[in-house]
Amino acid sequence: MTYTQTGRIIKMTGGLYTVRLDTACLDGGASASPLAGQTVECRARGTFRHEQMTPLVGDLVEVQYDDTSFAEGEAGISPSADRTGLVIHDILPRKNSLIRPPLANLDVMLVVIAAASPDPDIPTVDKLLSILEFNGIEPVIVVGKCELSPKRAAKIAALYEKVGYRTFVLSCYTGEGLEAFSEFVHTALRGKITTVAGASGAGQSTLLNRVFKDLDLTTGDISEKIGRGKNTTRHTELFDLPGTEGLPSLEGGFIADTAGFSLLDFERFDFFELEDLPHTFREFAPYLGKCRYTDCTHVSDEECAILEAVAKKEISPIRHASFVELYATLKDKKKYK
Repeated sequence: MTYTQTGRIIKMTGGLYTVRLDTACLDGGASASPLAGQTVECRARGTFRHEQMTPLVGDLVEVQYDDTSFAEGEAGISPSADRTGLVIHDILPRKNSLIRPPLANLDVMLVVIAAASPDPDIPTVDKLLSILEFNGIEPVIVVGKCELSPKRAAKIAALYEKVGYRTFVLSCYTGEGLEAFSEFVHTALRGKITTVAGASGAGQSTLLNRVFKDLDLTTGDISEKIGRGKNTTRHTELFDLPGTEGLPSLEGGFIADTAGFSLLDFERFDFFELEDLPHTFREFAPYLGKCRYTDCTHVSDEECAILEAVAKKEISPIRHASFVELYATLKDKKKYK
């Protein structure tokens, strides 16, 4: 007998996918399939290699298997050791996806910015935020290592709080701000897929290990010579959000550790078109459509509502400088067929 089961990819290593199966069977049968609710390893069907879409961690998928794919024993029904017949047959529609980190169906990204060591790179942060806005992923700003530069940490937090982002200032060394952040993560992120990103050495894995004691993620030492950390994340994996363990794959919350900004595809920046850029800066929204010219670039045009707001400090000049930099990048982007 062949079974069709919905599940979510929670880990990808090479060509092997770990899938958390849901509790319902899609084959039309009245009862659940034998492996319902279990976590299994499987391959993707070969034709995915010839299609535009390939499975990503976070994807909802349909897995097919037959009676040779599991065994019955004293402990109940479990996947067969050789995983015969366990195949990802189809990928269900995505609400978003990122190339790097390779994740799909994200709800929230925790953007970790170190107050120092390494020094914050605001234009790079704003580039990431622009990508997240376009993809409908909610950014949450986490300013870490605040003990190293309290004034800078406060300045960064104020910058993004004014934009409208949920912002936390904390220190994994002193414990400052960790209680409030932990409460937010364990309540507001239930039922969501959340990932974390930041410059190498910013402390993403250290932060997650402080908030989630059981994750035991690998962390790296900061290089004294270059002031940067080595990327220690070797694969992408979703972990159960505490309090949601055992829930169906479509209901439980997950959190993922990802590699740093250095792995994001910023060179070509093929995420959206030039005309979409102003809409990815949420503080621009009240002023869009109020410029003198309908084709206003918001860079140097006369009677531009955005520029007037910058002059009045209603929009941060720092953020507008990031916009101008991204505008130049997208303007020079070649069209790829």
